[in-house]
Amino acid sequence: MASESHEQNETSAAQHAMRRHYRAAAEAVFVTMLWSSSWVIIKFGLQELSPLIFSGLRYVIAALILLTIVTMRSEYRTSIGEKPRSWWLLMAAYGVVFISITQGAQFVGLDLLDTISVSIILNLTPIVVLVLGAVLLKEVPTLLQVLLIILVVVGAMIYFYPFDFDASATLGVLVMIVGLIANALSSIIGRYVNKQHAAPSIVITAASMMIGSFILLAAGVLLEGIPALSPLSIFYILWLSVVNTAFAFTLWNSAMQTLRAVDTTIINSTMLPQITILSIIFLGAMPTSLEWFGLILLVFCVAAVQVLQAKKTAREQKALPTVRP
Repeated sequence: MASESHEQNETSAAQHAMRRHYRAAAEAVFVTMLWSSSWVIIKFGLQELSPLIFSGLRYVIAALILLTIVTMRSEYRTSIGEKPRSWWLLMAAYGVVFISITQGAQFVGLDLLDTISVSIILNLTPIVVLVLGAVLLKEVPTLLQVLLIILVVVGAMIYFYPFDFDASATLGVLVMIVGLIANALSSIIGRYVNKQHAAPSIVITAASMMIGSFILLAAGVLLEGIPALSPLSIFYILWLSVVNTAFAFTLWNSAMQTLRAVDTTIINSTMLPQITILSIIFLGAMPTSLEWFGLILLVFCVAAVQVLQAKKTAREQKALPTVRP
C-alpha cells in the first residue's frame, strides 16, 4: 500500500509539472499575441512621434501603473523592502538591457527599416539564446530540441526569402544588431531573475521597468525634444502602456519563472505567423506557398519543443527523491 501510494504521488507530481509547463507556455503565447498587435500600433504611432519618446512614454506610464499597484499591496511592499543591494543591481541590469536598449532599438529600427527587415534580424535571437542559455544558465537542450530550435529559425528565414536589405539602411541594420544582442541577453537575465522566485513577477516587472523606462525617456527628451501629443498619439501610448506593456510584461515574467530562456525566445518567434495573419485580415496580403511552409515549420517546431520539454520536466520531477511514508 505504501509503495502504491508513493507511485501515485510521483505520478501526480509529474503531471503537475507538465501542466505547469503548458500553462506557462500558453501565457507566453498570449503575450506574443498582444505584442504582435503592438507592431501595427507602433508603425502608426511613429507617423506622429519620434521613436525614443514614443517608447519612453509607453514604458514610463506602464511602470508607474505597476508601481502604483505594488505600493498598494502590503505583501508587495514588504517584498521590495527586504531586497539586498545585489538584487537591485540585477533589476537595474535587467531594466537597462530589456527596456532601455532592447525596446529602444526596436522602436528606432522600426523607424529606420521596414517591419520585415526588423523581423528577419530579431528572428535570429533563438540561436544566440540557445548558446548563451547553455553556457550561462546551464539549461542544455537535448539534441532533438536543438535541431527543432534551429528549424524554428530556418522556418522564419524561409518565410523572408529572398532577403532584400536596402544598402542605404545600414544604420537601421546596425541598430537592430544591437537590439538582437540585447534581446538575447535580456532573455538570459530575465530567466536568471525569475527562476529564483525571489519576488512576485509584478514586483520584478515594476522594478526593472521603472529603471529602464526612465533612462529610455530621458534619452528621448535629450535627443528628440519634448513633443506635442495629439489625442490619437495619447490613445496609442495609453493602450500600449496598459495592455501591451504593464499587463503583458508581468505575465511574461510570470511565464519565465517556469520556462527556460530558449523556450520563451522561440515562443516569441510565433509573432511572425501572428503578424502575417493580421496582415491577411487588415491588409489583404496573402503569403506564397513557400512562405506558408516556413510559417507552418516554425509553429510545428515551437510546439514540438514545448511538448518535449514538458515531458522532460515531468520525468525529472518523477525522478526526484521523495520521503517514503
